[in-house]
Order: sequence, then C-alpha cells, then structure tokens
Amino acid sequence: MISEFRSRFRSRFRFRHLWLGVVGASLVVLVVLEGLNAPLPPMAAATMVSGALCLAAFAVPERLFTRYTIGAAAVSCVLTVVEAQLSQRPPNTPGMVELGVLLLLITRAVRRRGPLRAAGPAAGTALAAVVLPLRIDVWDNNLLNLIAVLAVCAVPFMVTVGLCLRLYDTLREREREAIRQGQRLEHARELHDFVAHHVTAIVAQTKAARFTAAAGHTQSPEDLDRMLAQIERAGSQALGSMRAMVSSLRDHTTASATTRPTGDPAGLRGLRDLTEEFSEVGPPAELTLAPELADRPLPPGIITTVHRVVQESLTNVRKHATGVGRVEVRIGVRPDGPKRLEVSVVDDGQGGASPAAERSVEGGGYGLVGLAERVEKVNGRITAGPRDGGGWHVVAVLPLGKADKANTVDSADAATLGEAAPKVTSSG
Repeated sequence: MISEFRSRFRSRFRFRHLWLGVVGASLVVLVVLEGLNAPLPPMAAATMVSGALCLAAFAVPERLFTRYTIGAAAVSCVLTVVEAQLSQRPPNTPGMVELGVLLLLITRAVRRRGPLRAAGPAAGTALAAVVLPLRIDVWDNNLLNLIAVLAVCAVPFMVTVGLCLRLYDTLREREREAIRQGQRLEHARELHDFVAHHVTAIVAQTKAARFTAAAGHTQSPEDLDRMLAQIERAGSQALGSMRAMVSSLRDHTTASATTRPTGDPAGLRGLRDLTEEFSEVGPPAELTLAPELADRPLPPGIITTVHRVVQESLTNVRKHATGVGRVEVRIGVRPDGPKRLEVSVVDDGQGGASPAAERSVEGGGYGLVGLAERVEKVNGRITAGPRDGGGWHVVAVLPLGKADKANTVDSADAATLGEAAPKVTSSG
C-alpha cells in the first residue's frame, strides 16, 4: 500500500508540474504578444523583459521573493515612466498580463510576509500596477478611471485577499499542530496502557523473586520455572505491543494492533484473561460481568475504553497499593440509566494510593490523565479516589447508545484532544 501511495503522489506531483508549466508557457506567450503590440522594437523588447521579470518574481522561491519582487516592480515603474514620455506608445494594451501579475504579487507578499517585511514589495508592486496604464497611447477619462479603479478597488482588494489567505494558513497550521498533538497523545496513551502494564508485571515478579531469595527461602525448580515463565511472557507481550506501535508509526495506512481491544470476539468477555493474568502475580482479582453484557455487541470504542480502564486500574493497584487482599472488577448497566455502562475497579488496600503516587518517578504520572482522555472521548466520565473503609476505587460511566466517537481516530478527534486534557474527578 505504501508503494501505491507513493505512485499516486508522484503522479499528482507530475500532473501539477505539467499544469503549472502549461500555464507559465501560456503567460509567456501572452507577454510576447503584448510586447509585439508596441510600435518600436526597443519598446517591444523592454515590455517583454518587464513582463518576464514579473512572472519570474511570482515563481521564485520564498527566500528570493522580496528582492526579485522589488526589482521587477522597479523595472516596471521605470519602463512606465520612460514610455509615458514618448510620443509613440502602444495603442491597445499597456501589458495586461504584467498588470495581473503585479496585483497577484501584492497578494503573495501580504500572505507570505509579516506586516513590516511585506510593506516594501507590496507598496512597490502596487505603485507599479497603478501607474502601468500610463503606457497606453490615448490618455482620456477612461484611462483616468482605470487608474482610479486600480488604486481604490483593485489594490485594496488584493491586500484583503492576501490577509484572508494568511489567516487561512495560520488556522490550517494550528489545525495541523492540533492533529499532531492529538496523535502524540494517542501514542502516549497506547505506550502507557500496554508497555507500562507488562513492564509493571515484570517488575513485580522480579521483586517477588528477589524478596524470596533475600529471605532465605528455597524455591523448588517448578516454582522458579513458573516465575521465570511469567516474566518471559510479560516481556514478550511488552515487545509485541512495542512492535505493533512501531509498525503503526511506520505505516499509517494500516490500523495498529495496539488500537484494537484484546480478547475474544465477544468483546467484554476478554477481560477474564486480563484479571486472571493479574491474579497470577498479585492479589486475586474477581471479575463480575453482567449477564446481559456478555454477548451484547458494543461499539469498538466502548470496548477498547473498558479494557483500558480495567487494565490501567489493575496496573495502578500493582504499582501503588499496599496490603491489598482482593480486587473487584464489576461491569454492568447502571440501574438509573439503562443506556449507560458502569465500570468499577475497587481494591481493599490500606489507605489507597493517592494521585501524588501517580507522579512518582516509577509511576510516570499519566495513567489517570490518559484514562480521563479516553473516557471523555466517548462522552463518558470517570471518578477515581480513596473509598470509605480503605482502598481505592475507579468508576467510569460510558454511554451505550450511538454517542461513541472513538471507533476511529480521525482529524476532528485529534484536534479535540489537542485543545486540552480533561481532568479526573476525585471523590472521597
């Protein structure tokens, strides 16, 4: 698919250059024909040179634009002053192609340059455009009216167009930056959700092995092999998640495996594997899934968000909670809102982890922020905080209707994420 995209890009690039070449050649031909309208050969040559310089100033790179534009405007003004002193002048056209290019140069100067840097080229081309009709042979009221229209209407209009295009460029750049910021947030959430989860399991298992060895307990070969197998599996899962993310960064034409919810096709039933994996190296985690949700089809964005809430909550229990004897994961439909899904993760630890613990060096500090962003993205809300009697709870309420906005990550979602990160509501 990458080769196909490259071939289409090359074909568009070639077509654009071909089209620009045809337009440029046509304008050069028109400049030559207008030059031949002059009564004297030197005047004809000078008209062609002046028109060609204006065309060149419009086509030069940005770094050369100012000097070329001022030079072309100066040549045009000098030619106009010289021809205005002659008795024989062009009878029909003073150089309408050159006049149009001078007006476009005003727009480009205002669009591409700041107010101070645009003043020189814009003023020079405006003056050259206003006085250019003086090259014509007959000076009458029509000529004066044309000069007045150029000065009063055409030049201000081109300046206004340049300002509008400059504003459009600014807004488009802000939108692109918002999209890039949204993509960075998305990748940061994926990295935290997957890699941090598996690495935390590796750290917890390694600490358990070191504690056992330091306490002088002898482990059987079977227990040691089981513990090392768990570390190996967690490391392999972390590498797989990292590889999937790298693949998505290298090839944006295919969906990343990290953006899809894990588990079987039934969706929420895949959470059973997540809780069982957590229970192997931590306190027992009990999953309670409402029967009406076991086989109910849900939007992919809702399923992914549920998985991330449970995964991050279990990871935080493993990293921060102390004295936990049991973790309860409950997923069901709220009694007061049949169209709202409630995800609850509760532990019975001593005192519960605090938000400040999330900001430790080891923790990183972005888990709950990422959860809040995910939940807000699907029009849900999340509450996290210590609970009465000890421990910590995380409760997320998600819509079950058609309000899912996270099925695909498009530019509008990315722009929304780039504006501001939602806050997590703490409750006591």
